[in-house]
Amino acid sequence: MAAMMIQSILVVCTGNICRSPMGARLLQACVPAIRVESAGICGIDGHAADARALEICLQHGVSLKGHAARRLTLSMMRQSDLILAMETEQLNRISAMAPEVRGKSLLFGRWLDVQEIPDPYCKSQEAFEYVFSLLVGASQEWARRLNR
Repeated sequence: MAAMMIQSILVVCTGNICRSPMGARLLQACVPAIRVESAGICGIDGHAADARALEICLQHGVSLKGHAARRLTLSMMRQSDLILAMETEQLNRISAMAPEVRGKSLLFGRWLDVQEIPDPYCKSQEAFEYVFSLLVGASQEWARRLNR
């Protein structure tokens, strides 16, 4: 995928309060010329980011300020050049909702040894640290490939 073709990326998780907002902000920092947004398959519109997600991001100098969860819609998917989901099941749900976007829907962790990024919601601080580190690595790998 040439960077010139990718102008917008949609990062998707389940609730849009942990993984996708963290991933979107990390990826945005790595590819500032590309618009990066996030949404959740079961997102509750307007919900703030999870407190642990906010905390872990702040510890690493990443701001989730202003984040408000959004439920994934057909128009969001159709308007995005690339859709990055956290789990295979989410890719399946995306394909079921909009079969025409399957070709541009991939795992956020595609370039990592562990391709799926687990949901840390209601889990330990260590779980959030682990997920954050996966998101950092995945963001850097996507940036490397998109900036070619």
